[in-house]
Order: sequence, then C-alpha cells, then structure tokens
Amino acid sequence: MKAFIFDLDGVIVDTAKYHYLAWKNLANELGFDFTEEQNEQLKGVSRVRSLEILLNIGKVELSEEKKEELLLEKNNEYLEYVNKMNTEEILPGIVELLDFLEYQKIQFALGSASKNAPLILKKVGLYHKFSAIVDGNDVSKAKPDPEVFLIAAKKLNTDPQDCIVIEDALAGIQAANIAGMTSVAIGDKKLLHEANYNLADTEELNIDFVKNLII
Repeated sequence: MKAFIFDLDGVIVDTAKYHYLAWKNLANELGFDFTEEQNEQLKGVSRVRSLEILLNIGKVELSEEKKEELLLEKNNEYLEYVNKMNTEEILPGIVELLDFLEYQKIQFALGSASKNAPLILKKVGLYHKFSAIVDGNDVSKAKPDPEVFLIAAKKLNTDPQDCIVIEDALAGIQAANIAGMTSVAIGDKKLLHEANYNLADTEELNIDFVKNLII
C-alpha cells in the first residue's frame, strides 16, 4: 500500500509569505534588503540554517548569543501571523485530496522542517487528519538529509519506496529522492526539475493525478 508524506509550507498552506515577511524585517533591521528571489534559498531549510544564509547575504557577522536572540525575534513575529490563520489559508484542492485519501484508507503524514507545524495544522483544522506528524522538533538533520521523511515512513509503517512525497522546495525533493521515495514537486519546474513529477500548483495535485500514482 502506498502512503503520502506532505511538506507543509507551500503544499498544505502558504505560510512561506509569513516567513518571508519576518526574515525581510529582520534583514532590514540589520541594515540590508532581502528579496523574494533570495528567499527561495530558505525554502525547506531549518530556521538556524536560514539565519546563516540571511547573514551571509547581508555580509553580517554576529555572536552566537545575538543569533539566538534574532531567531527568537523572527519566530515571535512569524507566530503573530500564524495565530491569525484559519481554514482560508489551506491551498486549493488540498482538503478534497486529503478527504479522498482518507476515504481510500491511504495513510498520509506530514514531514516538515517547521517546529510550528502542529500549531499551524490546528489553526487550519487539519491536525486530526494526519496519521503521523514529523516536524522540526523530531529531527536533527535538515533537508536535503532524508531524516524527516524516513521517520515519517517508519511512523506510517511503510517502506520508503512505497512513499510519495509532495514538496515545493528543492531541498525537500532531494531529500525524497535520497530516501528512495517518489517525489512530486509543486512549483517552478526549472527550479524543481529533479522531481519525478512536476506540477505547477496544488490544483494540479488532483484526485485523477493521485489515482495514477497509486495504481
């Protein structure tokens, strides 16, 4: 039996815009700008690594103590956005897809780098649907290391080769491929060409497409 593992940001909900706003404000505070194009480097990456990339872009060196302070500041701002989320934040077609998988008794898990994943799922009313949730609190290695997906497969009691990963970030696609899983990319095909399947958006992640994956 196949099983699905979903990333969160850009797949279930669009929280990437909130991450971007929080990181941009932090960059401005440090004296430099941070563009949406540069933000692509942060997709699917841990919070600590994201700060390292941001500081490298701004050519800023800080003490470990200051970095911890900024990570907390960024997360607090991000959580202000998250706490205002509701079901309207769910991306098109996702509720119908999860309902279909439930009806077919096909297990699905969340595999996200976000430590706020459980909170976000609760805010949008999807927490109860997932058979397993693996987030940033459960892993020690960030994508493209496959740890998050391998833990999810273990929780689903499913062999990695029978897992289908839905991702919107290159690091996530690479992690799925390293784990020996089928990778489905949502987003720019040029950036995510390493995926087994490429879809422009979640509306293309429809029931007909999924049926072909599980046959």
